Amino acid sequence: MASHHSEPPDPVAAAAAAADGDTPPDNNPESPSPPYHIVTKPGQLPIEFLEPSAAQKLVIGFDCEGVDLCRNGALCIMQLAFPDAVYLVDAIEGGKELIEACKPALESDHITKVIHDCKRDSEALYFQFGIKLHNVMDTQIAYSLIEEQEGKKRTFDDYISFVGLLADPRYCGIPYPEKEEVRTLLRQDPNFWRIRPLSDMMVRAATDDVRFLLNIHEKMMEKLSKVSLWRLAVRSELYCRCFCINDNQYADWPPLPPIPGQAVRSSLQRLYKNFSLLVARHMIANSRMKSEDIGEDVYVPEVDILSVLDVPPGKMGRVIGRKGSSIMAVKESCNVEIHIGGAKGPPDRVFIIGPVKEVRKAEAILRGRMLEF
Repeated sequence: MASHHSEPPDPVAAAAAAADGDTPPDNNPESPSPPYHIVTKPGQLPIEFLEPSAAQKLVIGFDCEGVDLCRNGALCIMQLAFPDAVYLVDAIEGGKELIEACKPALESDHITKVIHDCKRDSEALYFQFGIKLHNVMDTQIAYSLIEEQEGKKRTFDDYISFVGLLADPRYCGIPYPEKEEVRTLLRQDPNFWRIRPLSDMMVRAATDDVRFLLNIHEKMMEKLSKVSLWRLAVRSELYCRCFCINDNQYADWPPLPPIPGQAVRSSLQRLYKNFSLLVARHMIANSRMKSEDIGEDVYVPEVDILSVLDVPPGKMGRVIGRKGSSIMAVKESCNVEIHIGGAKGPPDRVFIIGPVKEVRKAEAILRGRMLEF
């Protein structure tokens, strides 16, 4: 195990303190990088991470690096950021046994994984290792919800990049030019993340992708309302399963976060009446219906869902439109997110995330496009 320091401060205790609401150590961008550890064996990870417990909840920064990261690409490094150290889990050297040892933590309710745009990371973990990423706080979603809370109108294709998030002075306020350096290296050598031993550039890039996430998480949690926290939890779970479609329609995934108490009955009635997809039935059957401490006079929006639309052979071009014009028009008119598998796949499906009625509307428009001659 390589490290800047042989014995770092106890990351588990600090992570537990962050989960319990105590102020974590300062993650000032000007401060030195935290100690890092290159992990090739499960025993090099904290026991409280390997064996999650309700008695010691953790909040960690999380990310994955790989070659063409998706269901078919190679996951090469998994980064775990604790308040006082970053663990670089080396999937190349440690192999399947190492990643599978992380499965309980990645699927646990007791460990919150803070990540920026988890869709492809989750897809790689699911199809390559059978891991269903769960209890995620996705900072890309949180950013959009905070913007909405503050009255800013979201454009139809407005997804904050990680570089953009780091640059925002409300959350971090630092430039990240090294990200473009890594992208240049990836264009020159797509197998960049397979190279061993890890170079200083690789270690620095992998560490920088997660070391600010806990500080960003803390600042975002201070801003999010209770309703927004519920929406964040639901949409983060939908992001996790977005590209992970299989024949069982997500039946083996954990329950989605509960609908706030006063909205349960009316929301379920709307779902039964207006929505018949297996995904919705699974959500209804598995959502834990317990009351939330949200005032009766607080507006609770319609629950978000994930719909998977099958596209017949030869019709994807009509769905996307010239330079994406069709997809952009649907996003703009329906207030939904639409994700296409693209080159990474799946190539014959469209994934729609948003409120039930808006998703139904988007489905109808896209199906109409498929019928056009």
